[in-house]
Amino acid sequence: MRHFSSYGPVDSQEHFCVPRQALIAQGVEQLIGKPEKGGHYFTIWAPRQTGKTWLMRQLERNINQQYPDEFTILTFSLGELRGISFPEKPVDFPPTFSELLQESFPGEPVVKTWKQFAQLFSKRKGLWDRPLILLIDEVDTIPLSLIDLMVAQFRELYLNPQKNWLHGLALVGVRAVLGIESQRASPFNIQKSLKVPNFTPEEVTDLYDQYQNESGQKIEPTVVEQIYQTTQGQPGLVSWFGELLTETYNPGTLIEMETWKIVWQNARFVEPNNTVMNLIAKAREPEYQPFLIKLFGNNNIPFSFHRPVCNYLYLHGIIKPFSITSPELAKICRFTSPFIQDCLYYALTDEIIGSERHILPLDPLDELTDVFASTSLNLPALLTRYKDYLARLRGQNINPWKEQPRRKTDLHLIEAVGHFHLFSWLRDAVREDCIVSPEFPAGSGQVDIHLRCGTQRGIIEVKSFVKHSQIKSAQDQAADYAKHLSLDCVTVALFIPVLDETVLEKLSSQVVLNGVEVNVVAIGWV
Repeated sequence: MRHFSSYGPVDSQEHFCVPRQALIAQGVEQLIGKPEKGGHYFTIWAPRQTGKTWLMRQLERNINQQYPDEFTILTFSLGELRGISFPEKPVDFPPTFSELLQESFPGEPVVKTWKQFAQLFSKRKGLWDRPLILLIDEVDTIPLSLIDLMVAQFRELYLNPQKNWLHGLALVGVRAVLGIESQRASPFNIQKSLKVPNFTPEEVTDLYDQYQNESGQKIEPTVVEQIYQTTQGQPGLVSWFGELLTETYNPGTLIEMETWKIVWQNARFVEPNNTVMNLIAKAREPEYQPFLIKLFGNNNIPFSFHRPVCNYLYLHGIIKPFSITSPELAKICRFTSPFIQDCLYYALTDEIIGSERHILPLDPLDELTDVFASTSLNLPALLTRYKDYLARLRGQNINPWKEQPRRKTDLHLIEAVGHFHLFSWLRDAVREDCIVSPEFPAGSGQVDIHLRCGTQRGIIEVKSFVKHSQIKSAQDQAADYAKHLSLDCVTVALFIPVLDETVLEKLSSQVVLNGVEVNVVAIGWV
């Protein structure tokens, strides 16, 4: 029986596989173009583990089937050159590149100059006797300066189709193939590119139907729906969750939501995944971490592909553009999926807050009796403990906000910093009694803190004070969200750059809106 695989290209005879015939047909059409005139030179790009190499192999297979005697197809990977040193202003042809070409090309040609490289494709001196389709994988692994020089040669070949056999070319990678990193812009005047998209809901269902038909084991439809919603169809993650459900945590009977909950928990904290670890490493880089921290607290950051931080995070599968129509048609930044957002949230919490606490989160004799006394959690009382904790830090001259990201407009701390810090404190303060987790309402870009303490539930929405009129809007939004979750109370933690307790008390309030009790607790920070 076949199985799920998320490591490397899938094999339809060994692995459950989505056929993606329309995508393959599109790639074949771009490579072939008009057989009598010439094909296209283009890029195939997508984040890690989305099926780029698989698609490359399918294109080779389909062209060989459709045009068995018309074209020669050569595929090779630049992955062997990963990590090579290469000067920004090279003089000689790279020896390691020469060795790779000798291993990969027919006749084992010795190439020592860029002129000899171009001659490989010549109709008069080259290696071929018919039009050539060339597919080059892992282009991003080589230095940018080498990409520039190689692609410049392909551009010259593209402009002289009568003299060379190179009919169609696909450069496969994540982002450098688009030329966006080159200071000189791409020397390859690319007219076309082919992005490998995520699976659709129907494709995810088809993949899991294949497993059910072959294994005889049933999976609740709601589990498959959760897999799509959680991953937004990212192919590597969809298959990885399939591995966890059907192999690692398979209950041996019906796979239902209880199994899914176990898999969801362990996928975030226990089970290693190379793609997720790679994204976390990129999120921690100093160039991108402040942006992502801000994104957790701001759901209206404009998206622009021409903004370096946006295109880097987008092309690596961390964020995506999201359309809004109010107040005008625009694109804003969103995380690519709830799973990636959740993993990054925990990683960045530990990164910017740390795991060691200077003082105890609670007074040693505090049993939190008033917090748990009624059927509903008394979250204002819990936030009072948090304020006491901040006061105790100040009493010992400990500033938890030192060197944390601030808004450029007024130098106040950004909202997400308070969110991360409060979340970290809550996990320590009620660790034995409650499950504290971030929740990401679909499509809103906001983050809420949910507490589940036995049968008691509570929600904290974190806001950063801008002006007094904002409080009414925050109360309305919080009430609507609690109503949607069938809860009768919700608490807003309002961070404000003021330590005067009189001001904080005046900004704190309790109102009932649409049958929901909304508490606002003002928390001073500087």
